[in-house]
Amino acid sequence: MVKTTEIAPEIYRISVFAPEINLEFSHFLVRDDEPLLFHAGLRGMFSALRDEVSRLIDVSKLRHVGFSHFESDECGALNHWLELAPAAQPVCGLVGALVSVNDFSMRPARALTVDDTLPTGRYTFRFLPTPHVPHGWDAGVLFEETGRTLFCSDLFHQWALREPATTDSIIERSREALLQSEAGPFANYVPYTHHTGRILESLAERQPKMLAVMHGSCYAGDGARALRDLAAVMRDVLGPKT
Repeated sequence: MVKTTEIAPEIYRISVFAPEINLEFSHFLVRDDEPLLFHAGLRGMFSALRDEVSRLIDVSKLRHVGFSHFESDECGALNHWLELAPAAQPVCGLVGALVSVNDFSMRPARALTVDDTLPTGRYTFRFLPTPHVPHGWDAGVLFEETGRTLFCSDLFHQWALREPATTDSIIERSREALLQSEAGPFANYVPYTHHTGRILESLAERQPKMLAVMHGSCYAGDGARALRDLAAVMRDVLGPKT
């Protein structure tokens, strides 16, 4: 099941639902002078995702393929996109580029630090390194500075098929997802360190208006409060127990 929704002006959430694991995989297309796709997706979902992207843009004109960290649902189909779009380039953090992406990718990545910006036309993006939030040393999130959309990868993970976007809080859904995961074979899939709260606070200080969530509903509203609430939930569920 594939569903496309415009969650902000010219920013499209393309969600592919996998009923066998009861989980949505959302990919975000920014239709701009230099189109950007955030989350290249799994190779097994590439055909469905390509067809949806093709309805919105000429895929050969895609210029940027971004993702948070090196994981199959983030960048498994990266080279498929690069084959279709000769001017496209991977976009990720410096650590990800040096450690994984430049070896895996058919073209070198555009490696961004927090001091770099990526203009695409009407929008300007900044890659914010968030090591081990949500996963991995190379992790980061992409922040759109004009409309303040935060592409937050696995943060705010929610199980099941959800509405594309909501103005209602998604915190309890995220708490339930963490608790459910910790009780099963995916325990410890989200690391928790003494840096976690500080990193989430640094994101909250950006005052996002839209949280573009990979698994579950996106959230439109007070993104800073949502991130601070998430920090509290992660501390309660994942933090040290006395």
